[in-house]
Amino acid sequence: MAVATATLSSKYQISIPKEIREALNLKPGQKLVFLNTGSGVRLLPEIEPKDLFGLLKNARAKTGGPVNLEDYRDRSTRREDSFPTVNRSKKRTEGA
Repeated sequence: MAVATATLSSKYQISIPKEIREALNLKPGQKLVFLNTGSGVRLLPEIEPKDLFGLLKNARAKTGGPVNLEDYRDRSTRREDSFPTVNRSKKRTEGA
């Protein structure tokens, strides 16, 4: 794991050290994501949607076989009675 330090400028900017840029294969103009971990910050390259294509190509179900997307429910198949309901028919009265 590469470790390096950088100094925060008066404009709150940092330069990513060369060894880190090379290790992560960062390019000029590339967007980065800052994740606040509570005790520090993780800096990650932003993932483009096109980079996710084929990510689950070889995914396996719990049985070890291929994933069958027909086994998963979408919003249209959820039961309405499984959600809490809010009664909005009552009108609020002044001073109540």
